[in-house]
Amino acid sequence: MAVVSRGAPAGAGAHPSRRRALTGFLFFAPFLVVFLATIVAPLVYALGLSLFRRRLIGGTTFVGLDNYLRAATDPQFLAGIGRVGLFLVIQVPVMLLLALFVALAIDSRRVWWPKLFRLGVFVPYAVPSVVGALMWGFLYGGQFGLTGQLAEAFGVDPPDLLGSSLMLASLANIVTWQFVGYNMLILYAALRAIPQDLYDAAEVDGAGEFRKVWSVKLPALRPALLLATIFSVIGSFQLFTEPKVMTDLSPAVIGTSYTPNIYAYELAFNGQLVDYAAAISVLLGLVTIVVAYVVQLTTARREHIL
Repeated sequence: MAVVSRGAPAGAGAHPSRRRALTGFLFFAPFLVVFLATIVAPLVYALGLSLFRRRLIGGTTFVGLDNYLRAATDPQFLAGIGRVGLFLVIQVPVMLLLALFVALAIDSRRVWWPKLFRLGVFVPYAVPSVVGALMWGFLYGGQFGLTGQLAEAFGVDPPDLLGSSLMLASLANIVTWQFVGYNMLILYAALRAIPQDLYDAAEVDGAGEFRKVWSVKLPALRPALLLATIFSVIGSFQLFTEPKVMTDLSPAVIGTSYTPNIYAYELAFNGQLVDYAAAISVLLGLVTIVVAYVVQLTTARREHIL
């Protein structure tokens, strides 16, 4: 026989899971609204633009995937993709290795004034990208900058750091200078989260400092390294500010299609080809997603094998 408590309101406690779900949704709703307005809506708008073409005669017409087919065979777009791909392959490993070395050095507690050292490495990330690029552009100048002044003082010819052969390396140096501190903080936070019990067990087994790094710290850093790598891959394909600032210093080297982002910007705002620029942007986003997924999948397979 079921016992019904007297005085309880009808339907009280009938659907507690629904009320919990509604409460959770209400807390989640502000983020969802902002996400839809600032992320989803612009993406949908760009996708819509990319399916049309504005003509001088006939107005805007629906062309389907023609803009994407044109972008897939556009030599300027493909050259920009190849350039940032080369930038990624060389710059990202160097930057992450430096960040890893700095994080391990600080965590070892053998660095003098570790807080000041950590702050000094992080400060370049706080400098706006435009300001950092302008500063390095002045340092690179062979006729007007520090490089030229040092070369003149020693009586040698200055290296052409803003020339076509060294421009990509010069840009990589700027980006590395800016983001080593950011990635260092990610890795250092992961190091500080390692349980002390693992270090104690390693000491009981007679492990030295190098063995602790190899067997304890590096395995624990794999998720953080993967996160930093994916962020760096995305940032490489988004390369825009640094080369755009360098355009005035070396216009013969950095043209309107030096990177895919610069190419899309020039098409949209100077060429008035907004629909084609939207297709380039969407295609670039897809390339970035594919490359980031390949990096994640490769890392996951290596961890599974190990």
